[in-house]
Amino acid sequence: MTDAVVDSPEREKIRFELLPPMLLLWAAAVALFVFESDLVGYPLLAASALWAFLVDRAFFRHQVLIAGGLFIISLVPLDADLSLGHMALMGLALAAAVAMPSLVSRYVYRESIIRFPWRTGKRWGRVEWSYIAGIVVVGYLVLPPYLIWSGSYQNWPDASDPQIFWRLFLGVNYVGLWDELFFICTTYTLLRRYFPDWLANLLQALIFISFLWEIGYQSWGPLLTFPFALIQGYTFKITKSLAFVVTVHLIFDFVLFLALVHAHNREWLDIFLY
Repeated sequence: MTDAVVDSPEREKIRFELLPPMLLLWAAAVALFVFESDLVGYPLLAASALWAFLVDRAFFRHQVLIAGGLFIISLVPLDADLSLGHMALMGLALAAAVAMPSLVSRYVYRESIIRFPWRTGKRWGRVEWSYIAGIVVVGYLVLPPYLIWSGSYQNWPDASDPQIFWRLFLGVNYVGLWDELFFICTTYTLLRRYFPDWLANLLQALIFISFLWEIGYQSWGPLLTFPFALIQGYTFKITKSLAFVVTVHLIFDFVLFLALVHAHNREWLDIFLY
């Protein structure tokens, strides 16, 4: 099996012939998740795969793994419907979208590119813990104004009912974990084989925010989610630790959860500034 990512001078060169199929893939994600148009999104997915096939067969093999994951998650609505049936269906689709690329890469392509490095053997130091504390502060200062001023909190249900409260908590955390598994450990890792790190990170972030739009981060939400997606990719590159980026994401999402509860019920958790 091949190594995950091999650093070389060649990888630092921008292969411009690979950008059109990737931009088509991003356009497909926008059509599927922002405009929710299967009639536009699926032909764009197919066109991106065909273009990749024509320019580079190895790149095609990996791009179709990303496209396949996007196709799987496009099959179910991604709104914040917290009925048990919808949560189970969406949960299975998200799990399949991560499992398919990993299994195909490992057992069909015979590679070990896609990895989920939970334990790196390196202890978190002052820098890591300071970064986590900073994420709490940023979430506290940024999320409530965004959710309330834009009205985007209405994209998530009112959690005043105890059952909805815990379902929302579970759903927010599950999606946060999935984001790191698919967009960072899968999409970003695969793209790093063909593009410089900064460009691979930029491309995964563009697809990332398209998905987050349908989840509920609308209005001027992309101004927040795009930098977050970029920082998560860079953090994963530096730490090589899935555990760390997941911890950062889930802590940020915990602040999101608290802010959502407050936004729907202003007398609850009246601890935010906005």
